[in-house]
Amino acid sequence: MLENIFQVAGFIFLALLLYRYHRVILGALKRFDDENVARIARQEREKFDSSAHIRHTLEVADEQVEAVQEIHAPDARTGLPVTRFLFEAEAFATRDEAEAARAQRVGVIARRFYAELPQALMGRETGSPLSARERAARRWRRN
Repeated sequence: MLENIFQVAGFIFLALLLYRYHRVILGALKRFDDENVARIARQEREKFDSSAHIRHTLEVADEQVEAVQEIHAPDARTGLPVTRFLFEAEAFATRDEAEAARAQRVGVIARRFYAELPQALMGRETGSPLSARERAARRWRRN
């Protein structure tokens, strides 16, 4: 008997929560659905776009490279605060220089992908227990 009362109370509590936050929940579901619809439409358009593969490769490479960070530090000579831009542990004087270095790194990653593509399409190397990602990581460390 008491167990049934707790179940009914829990159900009523959940119903009240849903009633209170239904706009938030439905809004999140609507945004999720809109993003999926946009993604599917983009994929359909990309079927007929010859440069879509390159664009996708650059997007994936861009995700793999860290962002440029803005740092504020005192100047070594004057002691006044200066703004520097940090990318891969290297400080740059301007954001444009740092972004150019980042773009170059993205290009290197994309080129490596295309250099390895024929081998990946032919299958794994004979007798190699490593995956394509592990082989790429080894080549990356060598360069």
